[in-house]
Amino acid sequence: MQKGTAIVGMLLSFVLGVLVMFGVNRSQQGASLSADNATAGAAAGGASDHSGSPIAITKDDPSWGNADALVTIVEISDFQCPFCSRVIPTINQIKQTYGPEKVRVVWKHNPLPFHKEATPAHEASHAVFVLGGSDAFWKFHDSAFANQKELTPANFEKWAVAAGVDAAKFKAELAKESTKAKIKKDLEANAKIGATGTPAFRINGITLSGAQPLESFKTTIDAELKKAEELLKSGTPKKLVSLRMTEKNFKAQPAPAKKEAKPEAEDTTTWRVPVAKDDPVKGPADALVTIVEWSDFQCPFCSKVEPTIQKILDTYGKDVRVVWKDNALPFHKEAKPAATLARVAYEKGGDALFWKAHGLLFDNQKTLGTETYTKLAGELGLNAADVLKAIETNKYDPKIAASMELAGDLQARGTPHFFVNGRRLAGAQPFEKFDSLVKTQLAAAKALVAKGVPRANVYDEIMKTAKGPDEPEKRDVAAPTAKNPSKGAPNAKVVIQEFSDFQCPFCSRVNPTIKQILDEYKGQVQVVWRNMPLAFHKEAPLAAEAAYEAFVQKGADGFWAYHDKLFENQKALQREDLEKYATELGLDMNKFKAALDAHTHEAIVKADMAVAEKAGVRGTPAFTINGYFLSGAQPYPQFKKLIDLALKEAK
Repeated sequence: MQKGTAIVGMLLSFVLGVLVMFGVNRSQQGASLSADNATAGAAAGGASDHSGSPIAITKDDPSWGNADALVTIVEISDFQCPFCSRVIPTINQIKQTYGPEKVRVVWKHNPLPFHKEATPAHEASHAVFVLGGSDAFWKFHDSAFANQKELTPANFEKWAVAAGVDAAKFKAELAKESTKAKIKKDLEANAKIGATGTPAFRINGITLSGAQPLESFKTTIDAELKKAEELLKSGTPKKLVSLRMTEKNFKAQPAPAKKEAKPEAEDTTTWRVPVAKDDPVKGPADALVTIVEWSDFQCPFCSKVEPTIQKILDTYGKDVRVVWKDNALPFHKEAKPAATLARVAYEKGGDALFWKAHGLLFDNQKTLGTETYTKLAGELGLNAADVLKAIETNKYDPKIAASMELAGDLQARGTPHFFVNGRRLAGAQPFEKFDSLVKTQLAAAKALVAKGVPRANVYDEIMKTAKGPDEPEKRDVAAPTAKNPSKGAPNAKVVIQEFSDFQCPFCSRVNPTIKQILDEYKGQVQVVWRNMPLAFHKEAPLAAEAAYEAFVQKGADGFWAYHDKLFENQKALQREDLEKYATELGLDMNKFKAALDAHTHEAIVKADMAVAEKAGVRGTPAFTINGYFLSGAQPYPQFKKLIDLALKEAK
């Protein structure tokens, strides 16, 4: 009987071993976006449950490394914090140095209150984690930090999809209260252990604050590993080693000093927000308070705030007017068609018909599409064929684009976004928030009237001293040489230097925009390539060297043809893939292989990276347009604005 039991046990062990091996292979095959941050030993979910630890860790926390690793690093971070982004290379070095057997990294959310885009970014990252586990979370994490100045709802969805999460499920998860609750729970837990700043770390319970160098981490990790070995020898199970050490280390440290919570910083700037003659308006022209609203007919938060806006109008009557401006977010496919229908209504029936269309569009928000537009056209007394033609021909694109460009200038990211007599109020805020701001602005406006300013001139008077959009940012970037691949006009007045990474999904998405620029500004613009392979994109450096060998062998045409191959096959950038593309383009394979073997072009890649570092360029893609800086895969209007400015200055 005992013999039979032993045989069964051996068979079970064998089967489990095969399954584990199969699982590891599957996990390795699935890693694509970021090899550094691929989750080792916890690809499907979060950390092992140490909820009883002084620094609680549960399966709801994203992690990298094995659950029984000897050292646990709890990383308490903020996606908008520049110091948090600077420590990422150090964390990656730790992973490479110690591996998942010795070290695991557990993430805790700590969006700081004065970082306006941080909380939405953290909520989005948790939604990604819930749907795709730790592997998807770290991919989103990499994207967010690589594009830290572009933390927008549009990008959150893009990064979620790039991480392997379904867009519709992402939106649904993001809307859940449990997503917000997780961030709040982390913030409360962080405060209890005194981790109020970012980045902050607890290494087996030992505090390390700030973006410290690698040696600072190594000193603590090495000491903890030595103690861990002693615990193992004494018989402590491996899965409990880190927990026991955390309990001991935490107890030995002084209790964190209690700090009073600081209120969230408020933007008290009065911004210069122009009202155009063809902006739809609700309320009297001589209203003392003007609320300018940037909104999107497909945005669920925009529809939720509409009753609040109506309540403000009902409460203050003739003293308030609302001005509509479109911000048709690109990931809302029906936003621009819906805005077009509303513009057709405005053109035919002015403000009254626009606001009627506005109400119907929000009422039918979940069914926006050709059938709904046809139905609504009939209800509004519009010719359905005219509406559909306006949508098909992008009739009102210039107006919508100008409105969206102004939103960008005023940092009005996301929807809905409001300015109350120039004072910013972002998001679908409750009535009390609007009411408080309107009361303040109304009192100030009445003071101006008391001084003799006519009611109809109050808004213009306030705008005279308001702050205008920030001047476009400039970066001092070294001029390109003949060693930098380029396309477009050789002696163009405008030179766009593109800092890019062949493995970065956002770099590939901007390529159609670059093509549009070269087509629209034929003979006026030159685009120059600069290599900037990011540290967490393992295949990017060799891909950059391979593309440069194509440049050496076949000039600019050869480079751009190889460039296109790489972006078309972004998930296949291994050495054998690079050789395959070179063969397809007819390169001399002996020279090609020799160049890659010897890393002949590594120096030119690193030279580009040094130029980027000197100019403070950290994410990809990034561009300088005659020195004007543009970060991220921006839409065409953002490029056009800076190109036109550069052309004007070049005359």
